[in-house]
Amino acid sequence: ILCALSQPRAGCALAFQAPLASGSPLPHSDVMFVVGREQQQVFAHRCVLACRCQAFRGMLGQAPVGSQDSSSSVPPQGPFILGNVQPEVFLAVIEFLYTNSVTLNSHIVLEVLTSSVEYGLQDLCKLCVKFIKDTLSVEQVCEALQAAVTYGQADLQQHCLAFIEGCTAAVVQTQGFRELSDVVLAQVLRSDRLAVDELDLVQAVREWAHVSSAVLERPVPEVAALPVRELRLPLLAPSELVTLESYNQKDLLIPVENIAAAWRAHALRKSSGVPSHLCRPRRGTRPRDHHRHLEPHTK
Repeated sequence: ILCALSQPRAGCALAFQAPLASGSPLPHSDVMFVVGREQQQVFAHRCVLACRCQAFRGMLGQAPVGSQDSSSSVPPQGPFILGNVQPEVFLAVIEFLYTNSVTLNSHIVLEVLTSSVEYGLQDLCKLCVKFIKDTLSVEQVCEALQAAVTYGQADLQQHCLAFIEGCTAAVVQTQGFRELSDVVLAQVLRSDRLAVDELDLVQAVREWAHVSSAVLERPVPEVAALPVRELRLPLLAPSELVTLESYNQKDLLIPVENIAAAWRAHALRKSSGVPSHLCRPRRGTRPRDHHRHLEPHTK
C-alpha cells in the first residue's frame, strides 16, 4: 500500500526506481549504503538525503545550509554499513525522502516507524501510524501498542487499546501478548473494558510471566510484580481462588497477601482493604453470586 503526503515531491520517483530494480548506481549518485545481513547496496544522492533529513546530514558529514564549513569535511561516498536494518525498511525510508510517499506492508511498518523516529522524520512517522491504524490485526496489535508506548504515540496507543478491548480473548492468546513489557501489560490490565473473564486473564498473565522469566532470566514473581497488581482477584469465586492457590504454590506468581485480601473480601462480604478498582467487574467478567456484595464499589 502506498501512503503519500498531500504534496509529494514531483520528479523524484523515477530517479528512485533504479536501485530498486537493478541495484546498480543511480545516475550521478555519490553515496552508497550496504544494508542488512544481505549486504544489499543502495545508491543515493547526498544532496537529497542531506536536504530532507538532518540525521542523514550528520551521517554524511554534510554541513547545514549557510555553514562556513569547507567542503573538505564531506567524507567519500562510502560505503556506509547499516547491518542492523532490513533492506526493505531502509528502502522505504529512502523512498520517502525522494518522493514524500512510502510503500508499506504489515511486515515492515513497525520497523519503518522505528526508523522514522530514529531519523527524526515526523511526516513518515505519521504515515506509518495511519497505516498501522488502518490495518491493525489481532496478531499485530500488541506489538503495535508496545511501539506506540515506546515512541510516545498517544493516539496510536489509544487506538490499540480500544482494539484490544474489543477482542481481548483472542489477543491474549497471541505471541505479541506474551512479548509485552511489564509496564505495557499493566496498562492494558487497568482497563475496565477488557472483553475477557478475570480467570482467563490470570491464566494469560501466568503464561506471559513464564515466557518473560525465561527470556529475562529472572524469577517469575519478579518479572510479574507490576502486572499482577492489576489482577482483580476479589472477582473470583471461592472455588477459583482455591485452584489459584494451588497453581500459585508452584510459581509464586501472585503475592500471598493479594490472595489473602481476596479471601478477606469474601469473608467480610465487602472489599475491605482492597482498592475499589480491583473489585470492579470488567466488560467481559462472568457474573458470580458474590459480586452483588461488591456493588457499592463498582458504581
